[in-house]
Amino acid sequence: MLGDDELPAGAIAEAFDLTAPTISTHLGVLRRAGLVTMRADGNFRRYRVDRRALDAVLPLLAASSERWRVADDVPERAHAEAQLSTWITVAVELPGWSQADAFEALTDGDRYSAWLGAPVSIVDGRFSAEMEWGTTVRGRYEVIAPPELIAMRWDFEDDEVPLPGRALVGYLRCSLIDGGAGVEVHQRANDATETEYLATAWRTVLGASPPTPRPTLPVHPGDVDRGGPSAPPDRIAVRSCRSATCGRRLCQDGRRQHEGAR
Repeated sequence: MLGDDELPAGAIAEAFDLTAPTISTHLGVLRRAGLVTMRADGNFRRYRVDRRALDAVLPLLAASSERWRVADDVPERAHAEAQLSTWITVAVELPGWSQADAFEALTDGDRYSAWLGAPVSIVDGRFSAEMEWGTTVRGRYEVIAPPELIAMRWDFEDDEVPLPGRALVGYLRCSLIDGGAGVEVHQRANDATETEYLATAWRTVLGASPPTPRPTLPVHPGDVDRGGPSAPPDRIAVRSCRSATCGRRLCQDGRRQHEGAR
């Protein structure tokens, strides 16, 4: 394979004492690194070395340097800790809204109150809300980057809630979508109980009736805000994953059903 010939995966695998799935995994890594190319030929996948990329890498591989060491021996690894977390994503579509209008509805106390149907106070980045069932939520917007991102820490002020006294980390993201705006919340959870509870809590918040968008804000440049109907709760989509960078798409069926926690 180090020559210029194009070889099928099976022919490459014959040169190694490895299983076919293992060879396919390694070839996938080489493709993502840009070192090999792949061409589909019927039921076959044919691979070829990218000679220009390989010529650039070979001198580095041949160099004698302390940079090339087993990752387990890198001392910096002992200076940091890593852990896996579950992140829930809850999303709602707001037809006829602008991105800026959606962002304002989440940072202005009066408009957030109208959305939630409960009193919301937002002063100097600190927020609190008393839900209709009596639970108080309070926290702080730690990063506000209009018109797209809000990073926050928050908690329930209720001993009956299964996770009191624990600062929760979440992100609100507003985006411009076809025909309106979208709002997503990315919420960290520590276990299965939190995952289910927080998914339900955020679905209740985003599924409430949003206030009417301001008619003076355009949806697109030169386009007048159409002031479409607010999104009903069955347009809410929920997913959870084991990584904050999960690339799975939200379900695209008409009801945007809850995908469930993995």
